[in-house]
Amino acid sequence: MKEQTKIPTSKVERASRFVTTGLKVGTNYLKHYTRKLMDPETTRDELHADNAADIYDTLSNLKGSALKVAQMLSMDKGMLPKAYTDRFAMSQYSAPPLSGPLVVNTFMKTLGKSPSQLYDKFEINASNAASIGQVHRAWKDGKPLAVKIQYPGVASSVKSDLRLVKPFAMRIVGMGEVDMNKYFDEIEGKLLEETDYKLELRRSVELSGLCAHIPNLVFPGYYPELSSERIITMDWLEGKHMKEFLLDNPSQEVRNSIGQALWDFYQLQVHHFKKVHADPHPGNFLMRNDGTVGIFDFGCIKEIPDHFYDNYFALIDKEVLKSAVRRKEIYTNLEMIHDSDTPQEVEFFSGLFQHMIDMLTLPFTLESFDFGNDTYFNEIYAYMEHLSEMKEIRDSKVARGSRHSLYVNRTYFGLYSILSDLKAQVVTSQERLKEMIATIR
Repeated sequence: MKEQTKIPTSKVERASRFVTTGLKVGTNYLKHYTRKLMDPETTRDELHADNAADIYDTLSNLKGSALKVAQMLSMDKGMLPKAYTDRFAMSQYSAPPLSGPLVVNTFMKTLGKSPSQLYDKFEINASNAASIGQVHRAWKDGKPLAVKIQYPGVASSVKSDLRLVKPFAMRIVGMGEVDMNKYFDEIEGKLLEETDYKLELRRSVELSGLCAHIPNLVFPGYYPELSSERIITMDWLEGKHMKEFLLDNPSQEVRNSIGQALWDFYQLQVHHFKKVHADPHPGNFLMRNDGTVGIFDFGCIKEIPDHFYDNYFALIDKEVLKSAVRRKEIYTNLEMIHDSDTPQEVEFFSGLFQHMIDMLTLPFTLESFDFGNDTYFNEIYAYMEHLSEMKEIRDSKVARGSRHSLYVNRTYFGLYSILSDLKAQVVTSQERLKEMIATIR
């Protein structure tokens, strides 16, 4: 893949890239409607493919928070047309990497030494390049290391990038500005945290230590003396990303082992520590044929407030939801319905959310769950697509759902997606969770 020798860092330069892309998208719509006039059977598939390619090309070269939003959207398979999720998913593994001189410059600015002075061996070509940083292989004292380097200008461009990317997100997701403003504030806070590599280093050490006892999980060790505000040095983990791993046709036993480890990892964080690795895209996991999985990148951590936690997980309790009064109270606390809603709106939105909740919480209510059940996921995606097209939702004057739900939902959607790709059969019972929590007390 061709390396980048320069990343646009000024607001004017980055904004001009978005303006150019906006003109391309507009041209794509004109071409689509022209084709539609000539052939009424023309679908929007080609339009989506053209827009996805143009938008991704811009975001991948700008990197940072703009590309991170694309990465987040790629995980929401029921939210976007397939052309977008397929193209944006490239940001999980294969954005264009930085050139060698820019890499060396980052070391000199933040650690005062070049890579050759810090490591016995350092590969100047990146092994992986994603949205906020890229990873290089290195060796020191005979140990293989992974060195994550943040792209220039990422931290300083978060706020301006989000303002620029918002119109694209609104258009392709079909969400109104009132919703976007609410959730983009949450996204901005998390992205600013992700650009703080010193914070990520502390969280990585803490959470990997708290979860190290979970069977079949592998975490890297970290090296603060070889890390800075824009560099993190950790152990190199062996393994394969999802697509490559599945090409080996792993056994069902291995798939189940990895799936169970990931389910346990997320359940323990959410229900015991009340803070969770909220970036479960496949690029952050390395899977192995012995049934173990390596986990890294703790830059995005969602801390879950008690009030939100209590109401969110009350939705799993079928007995609680039998009470219409209690159900309305929970929906109100979670901002799914509002005091300003008419009785008709309360009934309408409560019915929609209840059906969605029944589907999404099904694994939590069973002793075990087969995430290879394509029928289950097809129903979810079809229902989400149905919701996205409903005029009542599009025309809603208020955002529906707490801002805290954004990253918690993202975590579970990402986890479900990975378990679905693995076709893993997982023990999901509440008893297993209680047993796990009991072992660390």
